[in-house]
Amino acid sequence: MTSAVFHYLGPAFAVLLFAHVDVLGVAWLRCASAAVVFAAWRRPWRVWAVSSWRQRRLLLALGAVLGVMNSSFYLALERLPLGTVGAIEFLGPVVLAAFGLRSMRNVSALVMAVGGVWLLTDVHLAAEPLGLAFAFGNCALFVLYVVLGHRLAADGGAAGIDRLGAAMLVAMAVVAPVGAGDAVVAFTSPLLLASAFGVGVCSSVIPYVCDQLAMSRLPRATFALMLSLLPATAVVIGFVVLAQTPAWLELAGIALVVTGVAVHQERDAVPARVPTRARARARTEAQGRARSRTRAHAEAETQAEAETHAETQTQAEAEVQADAHSRAHPRARRS
Repeated sequence: MTSAVFHYLGPAFAVLLFAHVDVLGVAWLRCASAAVVFAAWRRPWRVWAVSSWRQRRLLLALGAVLGVMNSSFYLALERLPLGTVGAIEFLGPVVLAAFGLRSMRNVSALVMAVGGVWLLTDVHLAAEPLGLAFAFGNCALFVLYVVLGHRLAADGGAAGIDRLGAAMLVAMAVVAPVGAGDAVVAFTSPLLLASAFGVGVCSSVIPYVCDQLAMSRLPRATFALMLSLLPATAVVIGFVVLAQTPAWLELAGIALVVTGVAVHQERDAVPARVPTRARARARTEAQGRARSRTRAHAEAETQAEAETHAETQTQAEAEVQADAHSRAHPRARRS
């Protein structure tokens, strides 16, 4: 929930900056301010130093995705309402969840989501085709973010956050050629600079850290389904912060997206308990086998100790008997 709120709260404030700073300049300021926070908090260069080349490629890939995704997202926001961009962005995770959970019921959820996005795109297709192109590009990149983010979080939340910080440094470098020049104007105004810093914290620090903590605990398909909050959150924040009142057709499209995913979650909630019980039963059986092996090992050690003690005692008795025999027959000993 925290990630969903801040995921669009930061961009809503970023839209307010568009009147003073060019769109790509705001995108670079977002990445740069987030990179500064991660640099001071996590020291991400230490992760880079100890990473293998395979891990470094992952960091470079995620950084490039974050940079291009944020830029295309802002380019779409410049032309389309926040709620519309949010609903289109969520189409990718719906498809990802549908393929990940592999249930027949996913078909209905996917149809609803696609139908909802079609209503949204039909509203703006004639007026803003370029905005839709950026929105769908952001959608594809958001899927890559979920996939790569789960790989980043494979070793746990803390390690994932450190790597996220390194990836954000890469994102800042990726956007710099097209955005750093447009961002210079923000450095002439402390208010603009503070606003840009707030956008970076709200957009790329808080939500991405929450995502990493969630990804380290949830399967990829489950995490993708939990993102169903995004379209509704985008509409509410767009209305409250930017005064963007959606039309009835747009509300219908967003409702279809959210309803499709809600149906998917509700239908899949009950069958999902079966694998959980099976895993619990398998875990109990494995623990029982482990206890049996431990008990058998302990019994074997006890038996070995008893045999060693008996052998030592027998040897001692033999030595005593030999000594007694030597004392009873001294002549035989001298001869």
